[in-house]
Amino acid sequence: MVDDSSVWQRWAAMPLRVIVGYGFIAHGYAKVLAGPQHFAATLHALGVPAPGLMAWLTIACELLGGLAVLVGAWVPLISIPLAIVLLVAAITVHWPYGFTSVKLRAMTETGPQFGPPGYELNLLYLAALASLVFGGYGPWRLDTWLTRRRTHPRVAADR
Repeated sequence: MVDDSSVWQRWAAMPLRVIVGYGFIAHGYAKVLAGPQHFAATLHALGVPAPGLMAWLTIACELLGGLAVLVGAWVPLISIPLAIVLLVAAITVHWPYGFTSVKLRAMTETGPQFGPPGYELNLLYLAALASLVFGGYGPWRLDTWLTRRRTHPRVAADR
């Protein structure tokens, strides 16, 4: 008989992995759509050295890192640069606005007007990455599949 709790525990990380991976991809893609030069200008205004290079490195980290988390590819390793991006953003951009990410300033006829976000979302993403790294990142992992395929090519080919 299969222990139901162990099955649920195996799959518990999947929603977190999907949301975190998709979230990073969405943030990177938004920077691409807006134009990396706009993000580089923001980094320049913040005093970040080599803003053009750092803009592209951040975008690549968000897109590729998000994809890696989404498909379960070496999450402990990829979480390091993702955590650095989150910490830099929290300290340089969001810190002055406090903790709360949603700040309703006014309700107008055109809809709600929000203030600048605080660092709450950055902390949630960091906590999610830490949970995936230390608690496991679930089944359907690309890194497990690739390792199994490399060490047992005939078994992987039969599946």
